[in-house]
Amino acid sequence: METQGKVITCRAAVAWGAGEPLVMEDVKVDPPQRLEVRLRILFTSICHTDLSAWKGENEAQRAYPRILGHEAAGIVESVGEGVEEMKAGDHVLPIFTGECGDCRVCKRDGANLCERFRVDPMKKVMVTDGKTRFFTSKDNKPIYHFLNTSTFSEYTVIDSACVLKVDPLFPLEKISLLSCGVSTGVGAAWNVADIQPASTVAIFGLGAVGLAVAEGARARGASKIIGIDVNPDKFPLGREAGISEFINPKESDKAVHERVWEITEGGVEYSFECAGSIEALREAFLSTNSGVGVTVLLGVHASPQLLPIHPMELFQGRSITASVFGGFKPKTQLPFFITQCLQGLLNLDLFISHQLPFHDINKAMQLLHQGKALRCLLRL
Repeated sequence: METQGKVITCRAAVAWGAGEPLVMEDVKVDPPQRLEVRLRILFTSICHTDLSAWKGENEAQRAYPRILGHEAAGIVESVGEGVEEMKAGDHVLPIFTGECGDCRVCKRDGANLCERFRVDPMKKVMVTDGKTRFFTSKDNKPIYHFLNTSTFSEYTVIDSACVLKVDPLFPLEKISLLSCGVSTGVGAAWNVADIQPASTVAIFGLGAVGLAVAEGARARGASKIIGIDVNPDKFPLGREAGISEFINPKESDKAVHERVWEITEGGVEYSFECAGSIEALREAFLSTNSGVGVTVLLGVHASPQLLPIHPMELFQGRSITASVFGGFKPKTQLPFFITQCLQGLLNLDLFISHQLPFHDINKAMQLLHQGKALRCLLRL
């Protein structure tokens, strides 16, 4: 209550330019305005979307200075006018794609990209007044937001539509994984592909999202899960996630889709592209069965290349789609998923490869960039 309605000065990791090391700065964080929430971030981690924005891989991401970060968990410090579903002290999950509950998308089953608060890499200010809530401590210059969340800061301001109240019994260090990577992968397997029991699955890219797909496929009773990655160091964790067969494209004299067809005697029912590679997407598509195959696109693609698919190939019974946040509606569907995780359906410990203090955030970025980490959990 001592800080409610007041500007808070705290530490944040600020991105000043593309590919430049994040700089620990003292920043000022304004109080929340109408339908906004100010959070104290306790745990955050880095995913490839943050990495892509840090590198400035496309024009939409080059809004500097900026506070990145969108996978996190924390506690409500204060709420703005009109916020009734949460209060100071509540445990919460910031979600990069929100749910207003009133637009035509939110009211429709099977759709989760809210018209007002959907993920938008171009967005750099708050919806309420078109202004930022972050400023430099020294000269009061604006610092921009990122993906509705900006969690690389000890305190952040988020639209209430992008904040989910959670059970305080759930450890916040684990629940942070559900604000992006794990939910994205498992949801793609359940909500988007709707994997059926005894089916076959191929996963291209065995980072955190790919392993989450594997966990989701195993939970759905898939009979065979094939993991494809150029880094064999990821294979042991893949086995823990339920992957039974592995392919390293660098060690095969055949195209990956040909190997998949041999293993499955005709291709998989479901494939998932989690590598952000246009070549992997093509192989994932060709790896599916020509009568019933479904390919789900999950990787972050900075390349301007278009889909590597001839229109007539879609007449062969294959389909391709993409998934944002695993198709979950964050407010209405994620709570049940969290309950399932509390009951031990998924092994969340599998995804935390490193735990580091917040000031080591650049080390965490490099570990992910080099493919040496799944999730580096940063303690603020």
